[in-house]
Amino acid sequence: MVDIYRKSFLEYLESQTLTKSKFNLYEPINYLLNLEGKRFRPILTLISADCFGGKIKDSLPAALSVELFHNFTLMHDDIMDSAPLRRGKKTVHEKWDINAAILSGDAMLIKSYESLQLYDIKLHLLLFQLLNKTALEVCEGQQLDINFQTNENVILEDYIKMIKLKTAVLIACSLKMGAITAGATKEDLKLIYDFGIKIGLAFQIKDDFLDVFGGLKSFGKQLGGDIIENKKTILFHQAYSNLSNENRVRLMEFFSDSYTGTKDQKINEVRKIYANSGAKSSTKLLIGKYLNEAMEKLEMISIDKEKKEILKDFVNNYIFF
Repeated sequence: MVDIYRKSFLEYLESQTLTKSKFNLYEPINYLLNLEGKRFRPILTLISADCFGGKIKDSLPAALSVELFHNFTLMHDDIMDSAPLRRGKKTVHEKWDINAAILSGDAMLIKSYESLQLYDIKLHLLLFQLLNKTALEVCEGQQLDINFQTNENVILEDYIKMIKLKTAVLIACSLKMGAITAGATKEDLKLIYDFGIKIGLAFQIKDDFLDVFGGLKSFGKQLGGDIIENKKTILFHQAYSNLSNENRVRLMEFFSDSYTGTKDQKINEVRKIYANSGAKSSTKLLIGKYLNEAMEKLEMISIDKEKKEILKDFVNNYIFF
C-alpha cells in the first residue's frame, strides 16, 4: 500500500522538478530533491488524506509543499552545522558553495508556499496558516538548538521542547495538511496533529541515537557529527543525569572548545560514556515511550481500523525500520 502513495508522490515531484531552467539557482534544488530520502513527510500527507476519505491526488500539492519546505531546512541546516554529507552524498554547500546553498534554499522555501496556491481560497488559507505557524516554530527550534551549544544549564525538558519545534511540528504539519485537504473534523485535526508530534519526538531521538550508534551506510550522515559539533543531544542529557560529579566534569571536557584530542578519540570516548552510563539503553526506552503515546492518540481518531493499521504499519516499518 505504501508503494502506491510513494509512487504517486514521486510522479508528481518529477512533474514539478525544475529541470529546464538555465539558471544555476535550481540545480542544487534538484540535486537535493533527487537524493535517496525516505519522503516520509509527503507520504504521511497522502496517507492522512486517504485515511479521512480524501483523494490522494488532491493532497499532492500539500505533500510537495511539505517536502520542499523540509529540504529547504536541510540545505540551510547543513550550512550552519558545516555538515559534509547529506544522505551519504556531498551537501549542497560542499558541492557548490555557501552562497548557492543559501539562495537555492530560499528559492525552495518560496516554491513550498507557491505549491499551496493550487487550492481554493478556503483551503489555501488553512494550509497557508499551518505552514506559516510550522515554519516559525522550526526556526525557533533551530535557534534553541544553537543556543544550547553554549548553555551548560540545559535540562532534558528544554531539549524535548527544542526537538518538538525543530523536528516534530513539521511531521505533525504533514499529517494535518492531508487531513485538511480531506475535510477532517476539528477534533480529528487536533488528534492527528498530536499523533504527529509524538512520532516526531521519537523520530528525532532515534536520529540522535543513530548519530552515535548507527552505521554510515544506514544513517547517511557523518557518524559522531553531533559529538564533533559539541551538540548536547538526548544522549548527553541522559548520561549527564546518571554520572558522578567527577565523570560529569570529564564529559564536559570532551564538549569544551579547549579539547585538544582527535575527532576519532572524542567520538570513541563519548560513545563509551553514553553506553556505560546507561544513556544508550534509556534513550531506546524513551523512543518506545513516545511511540506508545503516538499509538494511543491514533486510537482516538475517528477513522476506520484498517486506516489506522496503514498508519501504524507505515510508522513501524517505514519510519522506524
